[in-house]
Amino acid sequence: METVEKLTETLRSHGMKITPQRLMIFKILEDNISHPSAEDIYKKVKKTYPTVSFTTIYKTLETLKELGEVSELIIDEDRKHYDPNTTVHHHVICSACKKIVDVFEDFSSLVKLPDFLKKDYTVLGFQISFYGICRECN
Repeated sequence: METVEKLTETLRSHGMKITPQRLMIFKILEDNISHPSAEDIYKKVKKTYPTVSFTTIYKTLETLKELGEVSELIIDEDRKHYDPNTTVHHHVICSACKKIVDVFEDFSSLVKLPDFLKKDYTVLGFQISFYGICRECN
């Protein structure tokens, strides 16, 4: 994700109003490596802006996703998580506490699309999610 200042200009150029609540969302995401869910962000923003709606949080995150400023991670069916680091990387998820950690390894030489799919798809990228139990939960 770009800096809050650059992101503000990008969103303004797309006709989006920059409210204090949205600025707080940007600040929460900036350099955030915890992969927060929309609910996590909502709880933080609500402490400062009690009248903010969950819809505002969710729509802002969806807009950021559409603009390529955050990646959406679906770790479980109930919650989407958001990653402001949009560079190619993978994740390891603790099955107990659901903590998500970035993995910056290049697995491209190890992962191959099966031949029968190559004729129908041009692969643009991939993401690997590893699952296990973190040291704190073990």
